[in-house]
This record gives sequence, C-alpha cells and structure tokens, in this order.
Amino acid sequence: MNPHPFDDTSAALLRAAHTILETQGPESLTVRRIAAEAGMSTMNVYSRFDGKDGVIDELYADGYRRLAAALQAVATTDDIVADIVAVMHAYRQFAIDNPTYYRIMFRTAAVPDFHPSPASVEIAYTCLRSLRVRVELAQERGDIATFSNWSALEISAWIWATCHGLVALEVSDVTVDGVDWQSTFDSGARTALRGLHPSVAVAHALA
Repeated sequence: MNPHPFDDTSAALLRAAHTILETQGPESLTVRRIAAEAGMSTMNVYSRFDGKDGVIDELYADGYRRLAAALQAVATTDDIVADIVAVMHAYRQFAIDNPTYYRIMFRTAAVPDFHPSPASVEIAYTCLRSLRVRVELAQERGDIATFSNWSALEISAWIWATCHGLVALEVSDVTVDGVDWQSTFDSGARTALRGLHPSVAVAHALA
C-alpha cells in the first residue's frame, strides 16, 4: 500500500501503469516504462510507491475502492432481495467496464509475483462486508433464512463466489454455444436468492 501522500504525480503514475497493463500486458510493466509513460523520471515511481510493486498494490486497492463504491451505490429499498440482485449486477458491470482493474484484483497471476499488502486486502474486504449488511437486513426482514451454522458473512461470500464464477468466464471471453452470459447471470442470481428464502431454505436447512 502506498505509504506516501497521494498527489497529482501519484495519480499520473497510476494512470500510466494502468495504460501499460491495458495495452501492452504485465510483462511490459517496469519502473522505467511507467515513468516514461507518465513523462517523469523513475525517481518519482520510487518516491511515491517504492517501486513497481507499490504501483500495482495501489491499483489493486483502487480497484476495490471503485468496486465498493459501485456496490454501495445500489439503493436500499423495501425489496431487499431485488437490491441484492442489483448488487450482483453491479459487480458484473464493474468487471465488464474495468477489465484491467478486474485482472489485478482477482487474477493476481496476471501480474507475476505480485501479492497485495495487508492494508489493500483490508480494503478489498469492504466489498464483502457491505454485502453482509444487506444479507443481514434480508434476514431481519424474513427474506433470507437464518442458519445455525451458516453465517451471514458466509452467505455473502457464497453470493460473491457465485457472481465471480460466472463473470470470470464472461470477461475471459469464454464462448459456449447456446449460453448467453447476461441472461444466465440474471436468472442464476434470482434463482439463488429465491433458494435462500425461509420457505425454501428451511426445508433443506443445514443440519
């Protein structure tokens, strides 16, 4: 995580790194190329981010900040289940609109030897925690079952994983004859949430 004050120079370096990743791939991401793309000296990369890994770590954190903002922008209404489906769609749309961020955030192998810092991982968890708040609200309203050995956080992680699995295939340009990813995602999201309703889930409650 970047320990130094964030300023216009930092922002320009991040944009440069993002551009290189998007257009040339991770193998081209070096301190020298980041600096050249930003029109600066390599000293700026080291003074702001302590090198290439610091730049990637900040992109990782920034991606999760953007995703968290997109998820939290979904309004809370009287239909909390519909709200959660909307959150799931916001997740999918973020991945489609921000493929470079998505690769850094969820497929760290796209940047060899990169490991996010604990501080950046903590930022990533804000997305899961915000989803848990909605799941807990749905449980309070009786729209999602409460289980003795499956917590709201674990249910949220399952919802997230369900989103991630489908989206990962779609953004990886996997094509399957007869499968429309958007409709599959929508139908799957709605069916999954219906399966968590007490009238359904209680009949198959976890022992």
